[in-house]
Amino acid sequence: MSGLLTSTLAHRLRPRLWLLILVAVEMSGLTVLSAGELSPVEQLGKQLFFDTNLSSPPGQSCASCHAPEVGFTGPDSAINESTSVYPGAAPERFGNRKPPTVAYASFSPKLTYNAHDAVYVGGQFWDGRVDDLVEQAKGPFLNPLEMNNASAAEVVDKVRNADYRALFDRVYGSQTLAGSDATRAFDQIARAIAAYERSREVNSFDSKYDLYLAGRVQLTDAEARGLKLFAGRANCTSCHPHERRADGSPPLFTNFTYVNVGVPQNTSNPFYQAPRTVNAEGAQFRDLGLGNVLQDVSQNGKVKVPTLRNVAKKPDPEFVKAFLHNGHFKSLKEVVHFYNIRNSRPDDFGDPDVAENVNRDELGNLGLTDTEEDDVVAFLETLSDGYTAEKSEPRVPVIPASVQTTDRKDRFRSAREVIRVSRFRGVIPGTTSGQR
Repeated sequence: MSGLLTSTLAHRLRPRLWLLILVAVEMSGLTVLSAGELSPVEQLGKQLFFDTNLSSPPGQSCASCHAPEVGFTGPDSAINESTSVYPGAAPERFGNRKPPTVAYASFSPKLTYNAHDAVYVGGQFWDGRVDDLVEQAKGPFLNPLEMNNASAAEVVDKVRNADYRALFDRVYGSQTLAGSDATRAFDQIARAIAAYERSREVNSFDSKYDLYLAGRVQLTDAEARGLKLFAGRANCTSCHPHERRADGSPPLFTNFTYVNVGVPQNTSNPFYQAPRTVNAEGAQFRDLGLGNVLQDVSQNGKVKVPTLRNVAKKPDPEFVKAFLHNGHFKSLKEVVHFYNIRNSRPDDFGDPDVAENVNRDELGNLGLTDTEEDDVVAFLETLSDGYTAEKSEPRVPVIPASVQTTDRKDRFRSAREVIRVSRFRGVIPGTTSGQR
C-alpha cells in the first residue's frame, strides 16, 4: 500500500491534500514511505544523476563530483588530497572550487537579504548565484569546466537515446522528448534531478546524532564533550544550529548565510594555471564568492555556510576529504584547529585568500585545548547518515532545553517533517520557496 501511495497519489493530489493524507495515515500508525523508496520522478532523477553519458566527451556524471558514499561530495581521495578541485569532462579543465554537498541543499531558500541581521541567506552553489535546485542542476551540464555540453539541445538528445527513456516518458509524457522544444525538455531533466536531490535517499536524517535526539543511542564521552563544546565555547552554533525545531523536525546544521572565514589560498588548485580564456587573472585570482555575484565589495570573500551533516562521512578511515570551499584543509582536525587559533597564530596558516570581510568575531580565538579540538571532531563524526543503532540502546528522547514544546514526534520521516520541509521549499501555497 505504501508504494502505491508514494508513486501514484503523491504526483496526482494537490500538495495540501497530500500532506493531510500523510498526517492522517501517520496518526493511524501506518508507515507511509520506506527509507529507500523513490517516486517515479525521483527514480528518473537518480538515473540522470548517475548517467556518465551526459557529458562531452562521455565519462562524467553528477555523481562524479557528488557521490553518496562521501555525503554527496567529491569521491576521489587522491584528488581531495592533492588539488581538491575536480577535473571536467574535457581534458585539462578544472573549476576553482571543491564540490559542495548536494545533500540537504534542497532546504536552502532562494537568495534573499535579511535586513534585521544584515546578512544574505540562501541560494545554491558556494556563491549563491542561482536560487533553486532546478537552476543548479542545469549549470554543470553547460559549464565548459564541468560536463562541457555545447547546448541544452545536446543534453536533451542524449537523454532521448538513454535506456531510461521509457521512464522519462512515463513521468513527463512522450511528447516532451519527441518534440522540438529543447528548452522545455532540459527544464524537465533538471526538475527530475532536483526531485532526486530532495528525496529521502539524499536527505535521510539518520545519523547517530539524529538517533541520539530520538533517544535511541547514547553518545560516547568524547562525543558528548564535543557536543557541549560545539554548542558552547567553540561557538559552532552561530552558523550551524544543532537543535531540533519547535515542531520536532531535525536540525540542518547550517543557517544558509555567507561568511569569509579567512581560509588561505589553495595553491594546488590547477585553476591558477588555467589559460587566460578561463582564468584571466592567473595566479592573482581571488575567489570573491558572493561579492562577485552581487558586485558588492562588502560581500567579497563570503561563501555559503555548508551543512555539517555528512561532513565526516567517508568509505574508510584512510579516505581523505577536502574541506572548506577551496579544499585547502584535508581533515576536520585541521579545520577545527584553524578556527581555534587563526587569530593568535596567523603565520601558521598563511594570509587569507580574500583579506577583507574576514569573520573575526565568531571564530579565530576559541581557546580550545588539543583534546577539546579532538572532542569537537568526535561530535562532528556523529553527523554521518546511515548509522544503525543496536537493539539494546535506550529509547528516551533527548529534548534540548531551549526548545519549548509539549507535542513531539521522534520519527524523522514523520508527516510533521514532510510538512515542515514543504513549507520551507514553498510547496504549500502562501509560503516562501526554496561554479559550485
